[in-house]
Amino acid sequence: MPSAERTVVINRPVADVFAFVAKGENAQQWRSGVVEISKKSGEGRGAVYRQLVAGPGGRKIDADYEITEFQPPSHLGFRAIAGPVLPVGSYDLRQRDGKTELTFRLSADIGGWKKLLMSGQVQKTMDAEMRALDRLKTVLES
Repeated sequence: MPSAERTVVINRPVADVFAFVAKGENAQQWRSGVVEISKKSGEGRGAVYRQLVAGPGGRKIDADYEITEFQPPSHLGFRAIAGPVLPVGSYDLRQRDGKTELTFRLSADIGGWKKLLMSGQVQKTMDAEMRALDRLKTVLES
């Protein structure tokens, strides 16, 4: 099962970091794979975002997601509801010496032929999402 986890420390208050990450439309500022994103419906838990991400050969891939857990300013959970792979993920935030410690987790339960054909690419994509936390840190600290 492809999975990834990473923690970064951001020199901003927890509430600011949570608000920025929770607003899905901000994703294009720090997640390079996001081509388009917009809110379809809802607020907080149950909100749904329409998302297109860059795929192989420059193709756009549906990657819509739903917020499954919303506990400001400490926890945000989500699950993909469109696309060839449906990962789940979470952001956990805590105050640390006036800064925010953010831990991002992703996993995808894939089996059968998808596991054989896609596990490597899914892991690469998850690793890229973890590296995007560096960009998030830069954006929020500038």
